[in-house]
Amino acid sequence: MNKSISEKTLQDLEFSTVLQHVSEHCISGLGKTSVKELSPIISKKKLFIELHLVNEYVASFVSENRVPNHGFDNITESIKRLKIENSYIETDAFLKIATTSLTVNEHLKFFKKFKLQFPTFFESSQKIELTTYIDDEIKRIIDISGEVKNNASSALKQIRRDINNIRGKIGASFSSALSKAVSAGYLDDIKETVIDNQRVLAVSAMHRRKVSGSLLGASKSGNIVYIAPQATLAYSREYQNLIYEEKQEVIRILRSLAETIRPFTSLLEEYITYLVHTDVVAAKAKYARELNAVLPKISKEKRIYFKDAYHPILWRKNNAQKIKTIAQSIELNEKQQIIVISGPNAGGKSITLKTIGLLQLMLQSGLLIPVHERSQTYIFDSILTDIGDNQSIENQLSTYSYRLKNMRNFLRRCNENTLFLIDEFGTGSDPELGGALAEIFLEEFYSKKAFGIITTHYSNLKVLANELENVTNANMQFDEYSLEPLYKLFVGQAGSSFTFEVAQKNGIPFSLINKAKKRVDTEKVRLDKTISKLQKERTKLQKNSDNLEKQKSKGQEHLDSLQEKEAKIQAKLAGFQELYDSNQKMLSLGRKTNELINKYFQTNNKKELNTNFNKWVADLKVKNAKKNPIAPKTKSQKQKAKIVEKQLKEVIQKVEKEVLHKVVKVREEKKIEAEKIAKERAAYVFKINDRVRITDSNSIGTIDKISKNNVVINYGVFTTKTSVEKLELVEKAKK
Repeated sequence: MNKSISEKTLQDLEFSTVLQHVSEHCISGLGKTSVKELSPIISKKKLFIELHLVNEYVASFVSENRVPNHGFDNITESIKRLKIENSYIETDAFLKIATTSLTVNEHLKFFKKFKLQFPTFFESSQKIELTTYIDDEIKRIIDISGEVKNNASSALKQIRRDINNIRGKIGASFSSALSKAVSAGYLDDIKETVIDNQRVLAVSAMHRRKVSGSLLGASKSGNIVYIAPQATLAYSREYQNLIYEEKQEVIRILRSLAETIRPFTSLLEEYITYLVHTDVVAAKAKYARELNAVLPKISKEKRIYFKDAYHPILWRKNNAQKIKTIAQSIELNEKQQIIVISGPNAGGKSITLKTIGLLQLMLQSGLLIPVHERSQTYIFDSILTDIGDNQSIENQLSTYSYRLKNMRNFLRRCNENTLFLIDEFGTGSDPELGGALAEIFLEEFYSKKAFGIITTHYSNLKVLANELENVTNANMQFDEYSLEPLYKLFVGQAGSSFTFEVAQKNGIPFSLINKAKKRVDTEKVRLDKTISKLQKERTKLQKNSDNLEKQKSKGQEHLDSLQEKEAKIQAKLAGFQELYDSNQKMLSLGRKTNELINKYFQTNNKKELNTNFNKWVADLKVKNAKKNPIAPKTKSQKQKAKIVEKQLKEVIQKVEKEVLHKVVKVREEKKIEAEKIAKERAAYVFKINDRVRITDSNSIGTIDKISKNNVVINYGVFTTKTSVEKLELVEKAKK
C-alpha cells in the first residue's frame, strides 16, 4: 500500500486536533509527543494489530483483569550515557532504570497469564525479553532511598565505619571544649551554632583570644565570634578525607554497576519503546471510551457503512456546551459509488463530508471511531480532500487556480482504492463554465471507480448525479416553516439551496428579493422551486413516517408489556392451581390419617391399624396407576409390554414361592424360639424388684412380694395380685 494520504488531507480534516485530544490522556511526555506524531499506518497488518490492541485495552476497562500500571520515567538520556565506555550515572537514574525494567516484566507476566483475554498484547509482548537481572543487580547495590548500600563493597563498608567513628570523636571533643568554655564563661547565651555544616562555639568577642581554635566568622554586630575548637580540627580534616574517599568509592561502584548494565542498553531501549507505545494505546483507549467509540467491521468488500456516526471534534465542543450532536448515517458501495450532497449553506453539508473523511482517517491511524457497532468500512490506499477556500497568497494563486491544481492532482492519483472528498465542487469561477468542467471531473472520478462525497450548489451536477447509474443525490434536510437546518442527511434526492428563503429570513427586503428573482433565469428558478417543493414534501413525509414509526414502536412496546403481564398472570394462576390441588390432597391425606389414628385410640388394635393403613396405601397406588397409566402405543411397544408383563408374573410367582418357603421356615424358627423362651420362663424364679408385666397387658410393674405361686405387683399408684404363670419378665432386679 503506497503512502497516499498527504499532509494537506490531515490539515483539511483537522486530524491534529484529534491527536491533541488523544494526547491529553497520555501519562508521559514521550507518549504525548508520540501521539502528536501519529499518521495513517501504511501496513494493513500493523494497522489491524494496533486497532486490536486499542480494542483489547478498551475491553479491560469493564474487566476484573485491568492492564497493569505502565507509568515510567524518561530514561533515554541515562541510556545514552550508559553506552559510553567508563561512564556512570547517578543512583536516582539507576533506580528509574530498575523501575522501568520491573514495570515491563510485570506486563510480560500479566499478558502471559491472561493471553486468552489479551491475545494481541500477548503476541506483541512476547518479542521482548523477560529478565529480572537488571532490577536485581541495581537493587543489590542501591537501596530504595537512592543510597549506595554499605555492603556494595568491603572498602565502602570500612570507610563508612571509620566515618561513624570519627563523627563520634568530633562530637566528644566538641562537647569537651564546650563544657570548658561554658565553665570559663567565654560563651555567649546561644553557646554554639553551625557554620558550613560544622559545629562552632559562639564566643564573646572579648574572650576570643582565650579560646584556642580556628576563627570561622562573626555576627553582624561583631559581639560574637564563631570558633571551631582546636581539638575538633584534626578530626575534621580526617573526616573530610574520609568523605572524599567515600565519594570516590561510590563512583567506582557506580562505574562497575554501569559496566554490568551496559550490555542491556538495547533491551532498555526496547523497554522504553514498549512503554511509550503502551501509553499511546492506553490514550487511544481512554479517548475511545470518552467518545463511546468502537471498532467497526473491516471487510475486504469495498464498502463504507457508517451508522449513527458523529464528528468527534464537533461532539466534544457541543458536549462542553451541553448541545446535542446529531448523528449521521451514510453508505458508499459499488452501486452507490459517489454521493452528491446539496442544500442550503450552514445546513451541515461540509460537516457531514468531514465526518466521513475524519473517521476513515482516524481508523486508518489506529483509532476507534464513534459509530454504531454494526458499522462497516474498507481500508483505502489514499484519501484525497479539497475542502475550504485554499487561496494561496504566497504563490499568488487564486482560489480557482489552486483548486484546478488540486483537481490535476486528484486525476493523477485517483483510482478504485481512493476515497475523495470535495467541498463546494466547481466553485471559484464562472458558474456555467466552472460547472461544466466540474461535470467532466465528476465523470472522470466515476469512470475510475473511486468512492467519494461531493457537496455543491450547482444544478448541473445534481442533474448529472441523477443520470449516472452509481452516483446518488443527497440533501441536508431543512424546515420549510422556520427555515432552520435540521442537520439530517437524506440520500436519494437533491436539495434546494433555499437562497431566497434564507435571504428573507435574514432580513433582506422582500422587494429586493423579487427583483433578484426576475434577473435569474426562469428555468433555473423553476428547477429550484421544484426541488424546493419536493424537499418540503419529503420533509413532511419524513416527519409523518417518523411519527408513525414512533407510534408503532410505542404500540409494540405496549403490546409486549401486556403480553408479558398476561404471561406472568397465567404463571401465577397455574401456581395457585397447583398449590390448591396440593393442599386439597394434603387435607384428604390428613383426614384419612386422623381417622385411622382415632380408630386406633378407641380399639388399641395394632393389627387392625396396620391392615387398614396398608389397604389405604394400596388403594392410593391403584388410583395413581389408573390416573397415570403408561400405555404402549406402537405394536412393538405393546409386544414388549406383554413380554415384560409375562416376565413380571413369572418373577412374582417365583418371589411368592420363595416368600412362602421363607415364611414357613420363619414360623418354624419362631415356634422353636417360643418353646425355648417358654422353657426359660418356666425355669426362671421370679425375685422381688423384678420388673414384669401380666400377659396380654402393656402396663409394667415391680414385684413387691412373692408368696409361693402368687406375687404382688406394684404399679406406683396401685398394686395387684396375680399368679407366677401369668407373668412376663421385662427386666431383672438390679443387684
